[in-house]
Amino acid sequence: MVSLSLSLALAGKPNAGKSTFFRAATLADVETGNYPFTTIDPNRGVSHVRTECPCLAREERCDSDNCHDGIRFVPVELLDVAGLVPGAHEGRGLGNQFLDALSNADCVINVVDASGATNAEGEPVPTDSYDPVQDVDFIQQEMDLWLAGIVDRNWETVERQSRSPNFDLEDALTELLTGFGASEPKVASTLRAVDYSDDPLSWDSDDRERLARELRARTKPIIVAANKADTASTENIERLRETGSRVTPTTAEGEFALQQAMNAGVIEYDSGDPDFTVVGDLTDEQERGLERIRTVMSDWGGTGVQETLNTAVYDLLDHITAYPVQNETKWTDGQGVVLPDAFLLPRGSTPKDLAYAVHSDIGDGYLHAVDARSGRRVSDEYELEEGDVIKIVSTAT
Repeated sequence: MVSLSLSLALAGKPNAGKSTFFRAATLADVETGNYPFTTIDPNRGVSHVRTECPCLAREERCDSDNCHDGIRFVPVELLDVAGLVPGAHEGRGLGNQFLDALSNADCVINVVDASGATNAEGEPVPTDSYDPVQDVDFIQQEMDLWLAGIVDRNWETVERQSRSPNFDLEDALTELLTGFGASEPKVASTLRAVDYSDDPLSWDSDDRERLARELRARTKPIIVAANKADTASTENIERLRETGSRVTPTTAEGEFALQQAMNAGVIEYDSGDPDFTVVGDLTDEQERGLERIRTVMSDWGGTGVQETLNTAVYDLLDHITAYPVQNETKWTDGQGVVLPDAFLLPRGSTPKDLAYAVHSDIGDGYLHAVDARSGRRVSDEYELEEGDVIKIVSTAT
C-alpha cells in the first residue's frame, strides 16, 4: 500500500537545481535546464524517507518492495513547482502559480544554489559572485507575504461575519485559514501564540501579517538544501548554516548519477548511504565522475538528498513510522505478507490514529490494539513510537 500522507514541496529561485533534486529523489523524467523557469507546470512524484525496518529484529527480512535488507523506504509526495523571484507574492515571474501550488504542502525544501553561480533571478553569473545567504530569508519572506495577502483579500468576509450576533472570531479565522491547507489544530495553536483583538474591524495589515507569519512557520516549516555542494566553497556552506536554518549540503546531480549507475548495475548503493561500491565495469570517464561524487560524499556524509527528506519528515514535521499488521505473531497481513505497509504519523499519535490512517472504516470500528513486539495489548492512549508494529483489532477487519 502506498500511503502518501505527507507532501513536501521544493521551493527556490529558478536554476537552483529543484528539478534535478526532484528527478534524483523520484527518478521521474522531468525537464531540467540552465535557464530560469525550466519548470512551468508543477511536477508531482513519489519519493521516500529512509528508516530502519522492524524486520531487523527478526531472523528474516520482510517482504516489502520498499525494504532493502532492513533499510525501509517510506513513500511521501514530492512537489516541484516553478521558481520564485523577488516580488513573487505580488505576481512577479510565476509567483502566484508557484505559491498557490504550495497550499497543501506540509513542509518546504528551499533548494539554494550554494555555489553562488546564479543571481536572485536565477541567471548565471561567475561562480562565487552572488551571496547564496540572500536566498534563505527570501523564500520565507515571499511565502509569509503571500499568505498575508490571502488573509488580507479575505478579511472583508470576516468583518461581515462579525456583524452576526453569534459571531466567534476564532471560528471565523479557522474557517478562513483551513481553506489553504492549515489543519484545525495548527490554526488553534497559531491563534494561541498570537495576541489579537476580538474585533476584526480593529485589525490592521500588521496584525494580519503577524498572523500569517506565525501560521506559515507552523504549517510550512522550511529546510534549506544547500545544493551544488560539489562546486560550492566550504565557506558558503558554513555561512548558510550560520543563518540558523536547517541546512543540508546537497549534490542533486551527484545523487541522480548514483541512481543511474545503480539502476545500470554498476554500483551498489541505497539513497542515504555515505558511500557506494563499484560492482560493474566502468569507462575511465565514468570512474572519474563517480570518484568526484565520492569525494563530495566523504566531505558531507553523503549526497544530502536523502538526509534533506529525512530531516524534513522526522525532525521538522516530527513524524514517526508505524507498521500495522493483522497477525501479531508473524507480523503479516491477511495474505501472509510480512510488514507490507508503513505509515508516517505525527509524534503523539495513538493506535486509533493508525487505524484511521489505514482506513476510515477500520478507525470507526476500532476496538483495541496489540504491540506485536511484546504481544501485549496497549492502551488507547498509548503514544506510538518509531518502528512500532501494531495489530489493530476492529469490527471492520
